Amino acid sequence: MPNPKRRHSKARTSRRRAHDRLTTVSISECPNCHERKLPHRICPKCGYYKGRETVEVKESK
Repeated sequence: MPNPKRRHSKARTSRRRAHDRLTTVSISECPNCHERKLPHRICPKCGYYKGRETVEVKESK
C-alpha cells in the first residue's frame, strides 16, 4: 500500500480545507403568513406554496 514520502505543509493542508466550512441555511419569508421558511418548500405554519393551499395544517393547542 503506498504511503506518503513527505508530510504536507500546514499551508497546503489549510488550502485543501478552505472549502470544508459549513454554510448558513438560506431562509425566505412566506408571502401568506410572513413566517420564516426554507425556499421552495411548503410553509409549515400555514400550508401554502406559491399562493395555493397545498396541505391542511391542524391547529396546535
